[in-house]
Amino acid sequence: MTLFQSATELKDNEYEKISRLVYEQCGICLHEGKKDLVKARLGKRLREGGFKSFLDYYKYVTTKDGTEELITMIDSISTNVTYFFREEKHFQKMTTLLPELAREKEKKGRTEAIRIWTAGCSTGEEPYSVAMSLSECLKDRQTPFHITATDISTRVLQTATQGVYPADKVKGVPPPLMKRYFQYGTGTSDGQVRIKREIRDRIAFERFNLMDIPRFSHPFDIIFCRNVMIYFDKSTQSAVVKRFYDVLQPSGHLFIGHSETLTGLDHQFHYVQPSIYRK
Repeated sequence: MTLFQSATELKDNEYEKISRLVYEQCGICLHEGKKDLVKARLGKRLREGGFKSFLDYYKYVTTKDGTEELITMIDSISTNVTYFFREEKHFQKMTTLLPELAREKEKKGRTEAIRIWTAGCSTGEEPYSVAMSLSECLKDRQTPFHITATDISTRVLQTATQGVYPADKVKGVPPPLMKRYFQYGTGTSDGQVRIKREIRDRIAFERFNLMDIPRFSHPFDIIFCRNVMIYFDKSTQSAVVKRFYDVLQPSGHLFIGHSETLTGLDHQFHYVQPSIYRK
C-alpha cells in the first residue's frame, strides 16, 4: 500500500459507500453534514494502515481480512458523549418504580433479581449510575439486581469494564455516593477514581449490535436506551423499539433520551411521561 503523503480527499462516491456500509452494519445514518467528521476520524485509520484512498480503505474493511478493522471503523465513527447521572429525572423516576418492583419479586417466594439493560452504554457512566441508584434504593431489601450493559464499540467497553475515570468526570456524583462507591487513586493513579468492585460485579458488559436480535437468557424489568436512536432513521428506530418490547417483562419500562420520542413510530408501548414508556 502507498503511504499517505498528504491529507486525502473524501470523495462523494466514497462517502456514499462508507455511509451505506455503516448504516447496514449498525443502523447509524451519516448525512452530508457528517462528512467532515467521518473524514477526520477515518483519516487517522488511513494513515496508520497506509491506505492511499478512502476507497481502498472501504474495499479492505469489506473483505474477510478486514473484519477487525471494520469494527475499529465503527468505533471511530460512533459518538460517545456521556456522564454520570445524565438526565437526572430518569433516576428519580426509577427510584419510585423500584420499591414496588422489589415487592413483586419478593411475593414470588424466591430470590428473583431485578434485571436492567442499558443499551448503548458507552464508557460505562450510565450503567454505573444505574447500579449505584439500585444499590441505594434496595439496601434495606433482600432483592438482588443485575445489569446488562451493551455497546457496539469495543473501545468504549474496555473503559467501561475497567471502571476507571479521571476525577473531573465524576464531579456530578453526590459526595455520599463518591465515598460509598468510588476508590481514589494514589501514586501513578493520582487524579483518577475507580468504581468499587461491589458495583462493578453487578454489571455484565457485552458487545452487542442493536441491529441484531437479542438472545438474552432472561427478560428485563427496565431498559435504558438513551440518546442512541437519534442516529437511526424511522424504520430502524421502529425495529429496535420492537426488539426492546419483546425482551421486556410485562409492565416493564423503557427509558429513552429526553430529546427522543416514540411518536410517529410503529410500537406497542404505553406512554408514561416524556421519554418514559411502559409495556
